[in-house]
This record gives sequence, C-alpha cells and structure tokens, in this order.
Amino acid sequence: MNTYKTIIIDDERLAREEVKRALSNYPEFVVIGEAANVDDAIVLIEKENVDLIFLDIHMPEKSGFDLLEELTVIPEVVFTTAYDQYAVKAFEVNAIDYLVKPLREERFRITIEKIKTAFSKRWAKRDTLPMNHKIFIKDGEKCFFIPLTDIRLIQSMDNYARLFFGNEKAMIKRSLNLLAEKLDPTIFFRINRSQIVNTQFIKEIHPYFNGKLQITLTSGESLEVSSRQSAKFKNWNSL
Repeated sequence: MNTYKTIIIDDERLAREEVKRALSNYPEFVVIGEAANVDDAIVLIEKENVDLIFLDIHMPEKSGFDLLEELTVIPEVVFTTAYDQYAVKAFEVNAIDYLVKPLREERFRITIEKIKTAFSKRWAKRDTLPMNHKIFIKDGEKCFFIPLTDIRLIQSMDNYARLFFGNEKAMIKRSLNLLAEKLDPTIFFRINRSQIVNTQFIKEIHPYFNGKLQITLTSGESLEVSSRQSAKFKNWNSL
C-alpha cells in the first residue's frame, strides 16, 4: 500500500482535528505534523519530504496562497476553507481539490479518490527527465532557463544544490539525492557524496591515490571521485 506523508495547516485546532478525523478512515494517509500558521508550515514542509497538505486559506498574517508563493517545492494541495469564493483561484494554483467546511464524508471520499489519481499520475511520470528538458531557476534577482545538456556539475549545499553551466552558477532548493533521481543515469554520474557531473563534459580521467580517480572537465575544473564511486565509474564506463 502506498502511503502519503500529510501535513494539516489551519489556524483553528478544531478544524485540524476535523481533517484528522476524516483521514482516520484512510490509513494510507499518515499525518506527520500540523501547523497553525504559514511560518510554522514552511518549517515543517522544508524539514519533511511531504507528499500532501490540507491547507486553510484564511489564517493570521499570511494566507494559504501566501504559503504556496513562499515554497520552492510544493506538495500536492487540498484547500479546506469556510469560504467558497476562492475556488477558482485554488484551481489556478493546481490544487487537487477545494473543500468547504464543515467537511462532509461523501465529499471527502471524492477528494481522496482525486488525491490517489493525482499521485498515480505523478508516479507514472517518475522516469528521468529527457536531456532536452529545461529547468527554471530563480536565484536571488536572477532567473535562468537551463537545458540539462548545459549543466556540467551539480554540487550539494545542504538542502540546496549549486548548478554550474556556461559561465554561470545558480542555487536551487533541491537535495542532491532528489536531483539524482530525476537525471539520466547514462549521462549524469555521482562522483562522490556532494557532486554529480555531466559525463559529456569530462575531458580527462587520471588515476589518483588509494584507487581513486581524478577527472577534469572541459571547463578546467578538477574533481576527485571517491573510492567507492571510482570503482562504480570504471564498471559503468567499461574501463
């Protein structure tokens, strides 16, 4: 059974309890946290690999829509609200569904089916990205639209990754593990715990100490391949 890591975000405790009661009939939805405001919700979402959020719209200081604007990685969203006038805007931000409080069992069941359908479609698309794919990055005041073919090096920076392309570099809020899952493993190779290289940019490969390899990219950067990954690289590249 697939499980879905879920967070409930609502400034009213009773409203959060209502969603939890509704979800109790569906054990595949695991509630891993709650938040009463946007700032606490951001901390939770960035800490956990959240699949789904049930999100109130009207909350103190910042709204549910404000939360989505502040997130880099947005989980699937179901809005829960006492107001129905925001339904159009909710679907404009690609929410799975829009529930008006109080929650009704039959209506909630429909929402659950929509959620499962959305995740089925997402998992069906979990293949690696094609090399002609372009990714959009906003790093500070700069925006980039980068073809994967142009990225020569990706370097881990805690929960961020730094991408090197051409004469530029930019930060993206993605872990190296997440990026590795999306990149074509026949092109991109993880040379150590903190770096992934586009092998099409490798200019030279040299033996290094303790059985390691050292590679030089066409850009001139010299990088050390860990012992474990050096062995994998030799097999992977039929050396």
